[in-house]
Amino acid sequence: MNRISKSLMIIGTAVLVANCSGDKKQEAVNQPTVSVKVSTPSGDSGSPFVTASGKIEAENSANLSTRMMGYVTKLNVKVGQNVTAGQLLVSVNSTDLQAKKAQVDASIIQAEAAYKNAKKDYDRFVNLFNQQSASQKELDDMTARYEMAKAGLQAARQMRNEVQAQFSYANITAPFSGVVTNTFVKEGDMANPGMPLVSIEGSGRLQVTAMVSESDITSIKKGMPVKVLVKSSNKELTGKVSEISLSAKNTGGQYLVKVNLEKADAATLSGMFVNVHFPVEKAIKASESDVVLVPESALVKQGQLTGVYVVGSNNTALLRWIKTGKSFGNQVEVLSGLNASESYVIEAEGKLTNGAKISIQ
Repeated sequence: MNRISKSLMIIGTAVLVANCSGDKKQEAVNQPTVSVKVSTPSGDSGSPFVTASGKIEAENSANLSTRMMGYVTKLNVKVGQNVTAGQLLVSVNSTDLQAKKAQVDASIIQAEAAYKNAKKDYDRFVNLFNQQSASQKELDDMTARYEMAKAGLQAARQMRNEVQAQFSYANITAPFSGVVTNTFVKEGDMANPGMPLVSIEGSGRLQVTAMVSESDITSIKKGMPVKVLVKSSNKELTGKVSEISLSAKNTGGQYLVKVNLEKADAATLSGMFVNVHFPVEKAIKASESDVVLVPESALVKQGQLTGVYVVGSNNTALLRWIKTGKSFGNQVEVLSGLNASESYVIEAEGKLTNGAKISIQ
């Protein structure tokens, strides 16, 4: 292909792209205004105080399992059911334990009989020895026999205690009062040691787990009062910081903070997402090289390209292609393409296109 042909092809392609872009812009102009919510990469809408996203969970929660293998004979609860401490939840087949218990009971009867006989002989030889009618060797032999019979009886009784303890593994009970959140087995399933059977959460006492950045964690103290905004209901709750993790090794570079809620109503449920507002001023960023994070839900993906809608002039949505890095929970690091001070769209009530008119809530 000669140079003239190549030039004509390039010009034709450019005209086609321009026409397509013009059509898309014209289409966006003709579309109605879309109501959107915007944020900055810090995610705090300009608040001078430390804010962190978190989730509500029960203070007490447990996955209950058994230490024995057997078929599940009875599942006594359903998901969402309230239970009390000590209530029977799951029964596992204990036929083999019943047989073992019968053997242990028989061995105890045998050991008691041997012990009584040995004690009688021992008492008789003690009297004979005191009357000088038995030798020291005979008394020593009888004493050893008596001690062995007594030890045998104790061992048989301890075996009965062991069997009784195993019966508790066949009947799984609630360790505390709460609500059943999941059941992992059905009647007839095989239960294996360590396999979760039922999960429960304590009722009444709720807490929030939130992730705080390294620049703000030093300002947060145990016992600090905080405000918690429930996203789904827009209710504001109060609480106090109960635990602060001092390591971010397993939490993606952020620090885990737990907050005990005060006076949570019945509409506040475990699993709801919240924003936690700590009454301390944010640390001032020293440079523009700080990590820029955006929620994964705000990303727009087209093929291998990733972008976000930013707020352009005259309140228009502009699709900005960005380069992403590591993920921190539901947050994604932006390596290039978005400044820390730029506003971007996090939620839209309609379909967004490049150049569409937007109304910021």
